[in-house]
Amino acid sequence: MRRTDIIMSLALACSAAFSVGTAGAAEKSAAASGEGYPNRPVRWIVPYTPAGTTDILARLMSQWLTQRTGQQFVVDNRPGGGNNIGTEMAIKSPPDGYTLMLVNPANAINATLYAKLPFNFLRDLTPVAGLVRVPNVMEVTRSMPVKSVPEFIAYAKKNPGKVNMASSGSGTSVHLSGELFKAMTGIDMQHVPYKGAGPALIELIGGQVHVLFDNLPSSIGHIKGGDIRALAVTTLKRSPALPDVPTVNESVPGYEASAWFGMAVPNGTPVAIIERLNREVNAALVDPGMKAKLAELGGDPIPGTPADFWKLHAAETEKWAKVVRFSGAKAE
Repeated sequence: MRRTDIIMSLALACSAAFSVGTAGAAEKSAAASGEGYPNRPVRWIVPYTPAGTTDILARLMSQWLTQRTGQQFVVDNRPGGGNNIGTEMAIKSPPDGYTLMLVNPANAINATLYAKLPFNFLRDLTPVAGLVRVPNVMEVTRSMPVKSVPEFIAYAKKNPGKVNMASSGSGTSVHLSGELFKAMTGIDMQHVPYKGAGPALIELIGGQVHVLFDNLPSSIGHIKGGDIRALAVTTLKRSPALPDVPTVNESVPGYEASAWFGMAVPNGTPVAIIERLNREVNAALVDPGMKAKLAELGGDPIPGTPADFWKLHAAETEKWAKVVRFSGAKAE
């Protein structure tokens, strides 16, 4: 090869390498600024089976985000491990804005419920936005011969250990709401965990289990349809979605529990992307149409900054730690 040809080849190689490097730097710069985000589908990890409250909320919000951004936001159900399988998957995902985590009360509860976890939720994920807070509802299979909380307590005391309490998984707010009820009333119930609210509801409707303290959004259709019987809601005030249903507190003074949900991303996700997602979520929470849909599910929007949502999460982690210790609940 002639000397001039060698020089030309080296020049072309250097030019190509420079172009690749420039393109890579440009992509990183665009990602950091949030420019063009999203330009491909976004995965939203939901650590439960379909049909539960986490799944319902993620799908509602995914539709909104898809319409607002022009890119698909796809729900990825990853049940199991008491919520921990999906959580760990989110933590280990690339911090590029294309993997989101649906945060729920189990993420606060598990910090105490599990003796050892391979992650620290508040440390290993970054908050994006709060979504809603909802009541849980104490509901029974229709074959149960009770129509009120006092009647339920009396029945359980006459049948110690024979009442099966379903939950959407160990460590969920559904589980701990029942454990708190047990501790405050002195009754004995057998915990039967499922991999989500959907399977638990099917078993409750079929009479295989007796009681469930479910998040209201996933149960309200079955309550209004007469498939199951609502005895009480778990918040201090009655829910506008079920105004005739009393609170547990009316029969068990001091009892209170609720569920809340939000969005987080892996640490290192560009701030501009987090800010974009936060704006879109907050826009949804004040949109009249979305607010109406959430109200039908019994949801109360909790808009705010990422810091606002993490402050709520930290407070709930502390609150549920006391409930776990008080009840003696353990991961199963």
